[in-house]
Amino acid sequence: MQFIDLAAQQKKIRAKIEANINKVLDHGRYIMGPEIKELEEKLAAYVGVDYAVGVASGTDALLMSLMAYEIGEGDAVLTTPFTFIATGEVIRLLGATPVFVDIDPDTYNIDPVEIENALEKIRSENELTPRCIIPVDLFGQAADYDEINAIAEKHGLYVIGDAAQSFGASYKGKKAGSLTEITATSFFPAKPLGAYGDGGMVFTRSAKLYEKLSSIRVHGQGSDKYNNIRVGINGRLDSLQAAVLLAKLEIFDEEVELRQEKANRYSAALKDHLKVPFVRDYNVSAWAQYSLLHPQRDAVIAKLKEKGIPTAIYYPKPLHLQDAFSDLHGKEGDFPVSERTAAEIFSIPMHPYLTAEDQERIVQAITDGVRTL
Repeated sequence: MQFIDLAAQQKKIRAKIEANINKVLDHGRYIMGPEIKELEEKLAAYVGVDYAVGVASGTDALLMSLMAYEIGEGDAVLTTPFTFIATGEVIRLLGATPVFVDIDPDTYNIDPVEIENALEKIRSENELTPRCIIPVDLFGQAADYDEINAIAEKHGLYVIGDAAQSFGASYKGKKAGSLTEITATSFFPAKPLGAYGDGGMVFTRSAKLYEKLSSIRVHGQGSDKYNNIRVGINGRLDSLQAAVLLAKLEIFDEEVELRQEKANRYSAALKDHLKVPFVRDYNVSAWAQYSLLHPQRDAVIAKLKEKGIPTAIYYPKPLHLQDAFSDLHGKEGDFPVSERTAAEIFSIPMHPYLTAEDQERIVQAITDGVRTL
């Protein structure tokens, strides 16, 4: 059994993928070929924004978004500690300081109430200048952007959406990617819309930001490649990855619907045995992962391993306890909801091609395992 079955997806669209790749081989424009522009236009339209910039990875998408806002030394960027390190990493790469904010215990996304508390603390200490908030749409569900955007407007802050796990999701009828002035996403192979290598995209409605992002992506290019008007990065998306993504995009809506079906089947069967994911009424999750909570998580995982069922833990160690951020002097107890969640959470197989039989086998293994604890 596969945790994510990319082979089943590939079998369905193999001919289209090969045809798209052959087009790239034929024209030979492996860097910034026509597939890049086509993908940008289609994904901007899908999300409902004016502009999209294809980039080399989800990490670059976040880094470039911060660079577009000229975030740097002395700046505070508020984000969640319950996420992959890339979210905090890009802040440090620019010399800014991540200020962690605890999460909502139901959605696992950043808690808007705690954002206000963190801002009050930053201002009382008077050492950093609050500049930006990066919510993370964890496991496929968008954060509470209405509240977060209102806080940002009140305090004069930027908001950068981290939709690495939520592409295809929606919030109050709006697609993830359209909920902030800039949103970054990832096309890592395991994401809801994944390439066959690294890739990412930045979405914006702002022509000015689009121009800056397009420049940053190519070493800060101005009128030509040897006229550099700012410091940038080599952040381009490969034509071959765009070709793969264009093929996958044709079945993406169908796959998002299939993910709803699989998630609903899991939740109905497991809700009486352990904590299942909570999705707010106004949200549609992209179900990048299906994650459960149990106080004896490791024992449950061991039971599943015995029956050949793969699991994963996203994320076992919050960012404030990572060695990479030790200079921030984070300690256990600083963010109790994140820490408790990290100690109890685990994810089970989730992808559009899960069969009902496989799900029944997984559910049976979990319920049998929980009963024996």
